[in-house]
Amino acid sequence: MAESKELLTWLRATAEPTRLRLLALCAGRELSVSDLAAVLGQSEPRVSRHLRILTEAGLIERVRQGQWVHYRPAQDTPAAGFLRGLLGQLDRADPTLVRDRERALAPGAAALASPACSRLGRELCAVVEADPVPRPASVLLVGVEHPELFAAIAAFGGECAAIAHSRRAAQAARAVLEREGLACRVLLAAGPDALGPRDLDRLGRTAFDLVVLDHLAAAQDALPALLAAVRRVLPDTGGLWLFEPYEALDSARQRVVEHPIARLRRRLAEAGFSCERIRPIEAGRHVLAVRAAPSAAPLSRTG
Repeated sequence: MAESKELLTWLRATAEPTRLRLLALCAGRELSVSDLAAVLGQSEPRVSRHLRILTEAGLIERVRQGQWVHYRPAQDTPAAGFLRGLLGQLDRADPTLVRDRERALAPGAAALASPACSRLGRELCAVVEADPVPRPASVLLVGVEHPELFAAIAAFGGECAAIAHSRRAAQAARAVLEREGLACRVLLAAGPDALGPRDLDRLGRTAFDLVVLDHLAAAQDALPALLAAVRRVLPDTGGLWLFEPYEALDSARQRVVEHPIARLRRRLAEAGFSCERIRPIEAGRHVLAVRAAPSAAPLSRTG
């Protein structure tokens, strides 16, 4: 028998049309965020927000299948009984639900996703959303090259700020916020530096719980200065997500050849970060996704 508090949580979580459609779809088969976004015709960050609400309410479960996460209804819990009763009240002949089921079963359903979404952007978004640490209260996004990643970061809640490196990128970011109904402060970079002193002054705060670097166009020789600037706005308990193109780390032309991953680890250590995990991403471009945290003290520069 569910307690009143649990029942209210379930009712609030399901009192939204999109979340009812998601529950009906997941009851039919286990589906990923990409699958569900394609079926509903909505962006992955928006669908992810709805799934997070349903997951936190205990109505659906995350099931890992290889490198993908699929969703299914809760099993063997009080919430499962509530969910069965709720789904039993839905009209299976409802045109919207019928169309959803047909799209979910159609071959190549994932191809229905918005053409504006890039494969690399979706991969970066998936990496950040799968981060097991608690959602940060404040986040800074340096660079807005991938709309999917920007929308996912803005959907975290709390205070959000982003620095764009062109007027076009800033306009695109604001369009994403308006379309997705999200809130984030978007600033145009004050200068050519990825995160210069004037940018830090304009942010209006001295520290962020999480910094995400989505500035793949930054030159490799600019990375040390960028990391040093990031370290100044991260408290010791903060975190960093860095996405670095593999080719930018290639030292084959230098006198001393250094493996790209070793080179990146060294750059992080010199700036005062410890590398927690590295995930390679192949999505039209070879990128290293790195989760790092402030270390006790930076190493001295050795070249």
